[in-house]
Amino acid sequence: MIGLNWRWIAFMTGVPLPLGLVAAFPFWRREEMILGNLAGSGIIFSAALALILRESAEIDRITRACLDAGVTCWPEPSGFMRHAIYASLGLIEVIALFMLSLAAEKRVRERRYAPEWRTR
Repeated sequence: MIGLNWRWIAFMTGVPLPLGLVAAFPFWRREEMILGNLAGSGIIFSAALALILRESAEIDRITRACLDAGVTCWPEPSGFMRHAIYASLGLIEVIALFMLSLAAEKRVRERRYAPEWRTR
């Protein structure tokens, strides 16, 4: 078992953040930033956890097959490194979600002021 599954890493990179934004946007529009952040980060962290569990099951399946064949094999890269990749991507996406939340909150807050008093 050598190498990473780049298809699942690409999935983690491209799918959970847009889904999290779709879940957070209705809350942000109602000026409930914290609930929007919770909804979006819940989706992102759930996707990361699901992919970590999928990777763990795959490592376990391949390791059992090696042991049944009477040989010892170790995944390359290690299981920790594989899990850390998905966890890191999830954390980076949640940070991006929070940064977008700040921009949305600023836009909502700026709407309350007259145009001549708004910051630029």
